[in-house]
Amino acid sequence: MHEEQRQRASELLHEQGIDAALFASSASITWLTGFAPPVQTGPNPFAAAPPLLWWDGDRFTLIIVDALAGLAAPFAEEADGAVVAYRGYTIDAPIDSPSHLRKVLRHFWSHSPAFKPARVGVESWALPAAVGGLLTATAASSSEWVSIDNWLAPLRMIKISEELAKLRENFRLTDIGHAAARRATFAGVREIDVWLAAKTAVEAAAGGRVPMGNDCVVGYRAENIGGWPLDHLLRPGDSLIVDLSTIRYGYWSDSCATYIAGEPDARQRQLHRVVSDALALGASLLRPGVVANEIDRRLRQYIANAGYPVYPHHTGHGVGVTGHEAPRLTPYSREILLPGMVIMLEPGIYFPGETGVRLEDAFLITETGAEQLTTHDKSWPPAAA
Repeated sequence: MHEEQRQRASELLHEQGIDAALFASSASITWLTGFAPPVQTGPNPFAAAPPLLWWDGDRFTLIIVDALAGLAAPFAEEADGAVVAYRGYTIDAPIDSPSHLRKVLRHFWSHSPAFKPARVGVESWALPAAVGGLLTATAASSSEWVSIDNWLAPLRMIKISEELAKLRENFRLTDIGHAAARRATFAGVREIDVWLAAKTAVEAAAGGRVPMGNDCVVGYRAENIGGWPLDHLLRPGDSLIVDLSTIRYGYWSDSCATYIAGEPDARQRQLHRVVSDALALGASLLRPGVVANEIDRRLRQYIANAGYPVYPHHTGHGVGVTGHEAPRLTPYSREILLPGMVIMLEPGIYFPGETGVRLEDAFLITETGAEQLTTHDKSWPPAAA
């Protein structure tokens, strides 16, 4: 599991003269190991630190609180993988997971030949301060600490078949969620009612709990671009932006549609038509070799030429072990699209306090163009005769 990702990372580190490395970001750890701790209720309350991953130049060792050890069992069976757990919750003594983690790290690193080399890479931005201090104190004084922050981000942009299978399953679930949200949208319900309908359908299809983001906002909100669902009531003709992500197997999906409580008016239909055409334009531009900010420019220009305010967010972004990854489709991005990238496109038009429309699909960049990965129905009913 994720063997190819570890091989690619090892090659990069060796090429850069790194002898050992400590990964601390959840995105890096999931990408390298396939391990993803449950996020439904946040971090484990008895963990002294987020999961850590030590690379000694050859093998990868996952360092986690004991409550998560069972979930990490598949990685422990990998030829180049191991798991070291420290005590978290106990009834035998006061809970002191930081001391247990420090003890494990001291023993683990003092017996590791990895501190004899000169260059040790560290994801410093994600490393807890206490662990960083212990690492420095334990390591040989001759070691050179090298920041490897974001080194894996370019590698993560290209998805392999194992990752695509996980992403496709997530997109299948968001399609199911959207179908339920569409059925649940009508005058008299609240934002939270629509959201719960989507979440119930997703979890029924998955056969278990599934963390979900992102937005469920009625058009008359003062901030109607995004936000958590609340008890705002949908009135006849109100628009409702529903932006759904699921997190399963450590990977994220994304998607968006705008639904109407009843019959849209002529203005709303025009907004929807322009955004739909902008999304179609963006899809037609997706192919290898295209620069990300060129797609961003073309879609913003299309919205502006139609006479509407240009959306204040990105045109799109990558998706994978986080909900927003490179490449980003923004005015500053010079990243070039390559086969294997999974790209979201999400143009929109917003009139705060009145109405708004955003539509979003996912695409896999192929050798010749792009394959659409989301299939949720974003159409609106035809106008009444």
